[in-house]
Amino acid sequence: MITALSLILAFQLVGEILSRALDLPLPGPVVGLCLLVGACILRPALAARLRPTAQGLLSHLSLFFVPAGVGVVAHWPVLRDHGIGLALAIMGSTLLAIAAGALTFQWVARWTGAVDPSALKGRGDD
Repeated sequence: MITALSLILAFQLVGEILSRALDLPLPGPVVGLCLLVGACILRPALAARLRPTAQGLLSHLSLFFVPAGVGVVAHWPVLRDHGIGLALAIMGSTLLAIAAGALTFQWVARWTGAVDPSALKGRGDD
């Protein structure tokens, strides 16, 4: 497990170094994850070696939300004063993100010609 965690953290470190050195618009952990996925595709044995550790991390993913909960408690006065505005901003941005994703999906599906004809039934397009 220590070896697998070291490999995962090494890819994150390399991603961080590349992100900063090349002034990429992506965070280092995202670059590192892309490199890790590429390495796992090129070397399936690496994926097999990391799988048990990754599944262990994912099974305890809820522990990673503890710092967020501590942050909420630490900033309780701000939430009390601006909670309604923050809630509206979160709900509004969530709805906009869902709409943008759906519209982008539709646009790409039409652009690539990958529209499933059976999905259009009942819309008057048949």
